[in-house]
Amino acid sequence: MDLGLNERVYVVTGATRGLGLATARALLADGARVVVSGRTEDAVSRAAAELGEGAVGVAADNADADAPQRLIAAAREHFGRFDGMLVSVGGPPPGTAATNTDEQWRDAFESVFLGAVRLARTAAAELGEGGAIALVLSGSVRQPIGNLTISNGLRPGLAGFAKSLSDEVGPRGVRVVGLLPGRIATDRMQQLDAASGDPERARARNEAAIPLGRYGDPEEFGRVAAFLLSPAAGYVNGVMVPVDGGAGRSVS
Repeated sequence: MDLGLNERVYVVTGATRGLGLATARALLADGARVVVSGRTEDAVSRAAAELGEGAVGVAADNADADAPQRLIAAAREHFGRFDGMLVSVGGPPPGTAATNTDEQWRDAFESVFLGAVRLARTAAAELGEGGAIALVLSGSVRQPIGNLTISNGLRPGLAGFAKSLSDEVGPRGVRVVGLLPGRIATDRMQQLDAASGDPERARARNEAAIPLGRYGDPEEFGRVAAFLLSPAAGYVNGVMVPVDGGAGRSVS
């Protein structure tokens, strides 16, 4: 299947590892070119080198107000165009309603929520017909996850923002979608399992609750994200797409 990605140019944030890196790899494999971002020069340089030809790294913190324009400018400077963006941000710290502090909430709002809003809003203003924006959210959009109260609070709000943005820019031919990863075998998931005190037992318990019986591979997520950003998904808009092995119990 030809996704229509040849020569198209995407910005992929949070792409030095995990889901962002896997998405950048999938986009490149189908002929796209990518600007990958991360917080440090060393990390983005390593990621761009690993990805090879067609990838450029730019150090940018999603919480910085100038990050969106710098990333889009880099896409146009290096590759001459800008066709879409994957907005992937780090997960907020674990904790409960009683244990998460005001400072943790404020920091997460700046990076996870406002940073994502700013990136998507800026991208939407710069994209023309055929452009696409995908926000990496979480299964917590549809059902709260234990000990991830900040994520449970912020991710559903981002889903609502994504839906609103899709309504606003759809008439211009620009699409906005959300991705709801479940338990994917990333460093983040290893950290969450380790926080239980018995990571092997935690993983076994979590896998037992997934109909496919296993954690997902980042590359499986990356391929879904690349498809949704591509012209092949040109009539998919304003939806939240689970990538969770069937773990979510919602039918909508």
